[in-house]
Amino acid sequence: MKKLSFIVVAVFLMISASLAAASTLEEVQKRGELQCGVSTGLPGFSATDEKGNWKGLDVDGCKAIAAAVLGDAGKVKYIPLNAKERFTALQSGEIDVLVRGTTWTLTRDTSLGLNFAGVNYYDGQGFMVSKKLGVKSAKELDGAAICIQAGTTSELNLADYFTQNKMKYEPVVFDSHDQTIKGFEAGRCDVLTSDQSQLYGLRTHLPNPADAVLLPEIISKEPLGPVVRQGDDGWFNIVRWSFFAMVNAEDLGVTSKNIDTLKKTDNPNIRRLLGLEGIKGKSLGLADDWAYQIIKQVGNYSETFERNVGMDSPLKIKRGLNALWSKGGIQYAPPMR
Repeated sequence: MKKLSFIVVAVFLMISASLAAASTLEEVQKRGELQCGVSTGLPGFSATDEKGNWKGLDVDGCKAIAAAVLGDAGKVKYIPLNAKERFTALQSGEIDVLVRGTTWTLTRDTSLGLNFAGVNYYDGQGFMVSKKLGVKSAKELDGAAICIQAGTTSELNLADYFTQNKMKYEPVVFDSHDQTIKGFEAGRCDVLTSDQSQLYGLRTHLPNPADAVLLPEIISKEPLGPVVRQGDDGWFNIVRWSFFAMVNAEDLGVTSKNIDTLKKTDNPNIRRLLGLEGIKGKSLGLADDWAYQIIKQVGNYSETFERNVGMDSPLKIKRGLNALWSKGGIQYAPPMR
């Protein structure tokens, strides 16, 4: 009897998850547009250019999902959110997915009704100071005024670091990235702390970026990635595998430029990636060419990394941990089979 009850409950949960998943996918397809939460403006990750077009690593994450679900990477409505607004916007259904430099933590993963669908950037918190201060290490920051954004993991990391090193500091708290860099520029603080990737982006806002330097210490682990609502397994799978498709494409040497030529390949891994054989798009409820559309329209992970934050961008960030597992990094995607 207990076994039967367990089976009934399990079946009920599977049906509930399936219905919830279908509702999000169907809603996006019916709307004909993905509603994607991004930052209020962070160069390299999600920011508008001089023509008002959104660009960045996170923006490309939104585009990849749209390409997979709608067949068109351009069908995205970008909704800029600050750190305090982002989770409420996702929980309330204002957005379909959050791709906004959000750190995966235990609390966020278990108490907010949200699921992290992967890590599109492995990061760590650092410090940026004015070069004229002559500071070479974070250990020299005792008593410093530090600009920081409210509602971020950076606040707790900062407190922990200074407590562990028996130092004091004065927090100068702002609501947005733009406010923190303006406060730093105006001399409201001696130091600006955030994820190191964000510091690279924020430094480009300074009149002379060379006047600010990043200190060598990295004081935390900040795995950043897309977030969806819990109870929506089908949508969770779509968002997760949209990113995995880009990583697998890089691993297999498939790019936006050679993908059409590779349709003729006899490599079974590439053929499965492109939806030419294998399970194709059925298990995700998508067209068979869903991954092809992502790579063709957006690119593989290397392409989007390099043009937005890497060596082909103003930020010039090295791949580091974000290199493939086969090239000294830890980026790794499960096989598509």
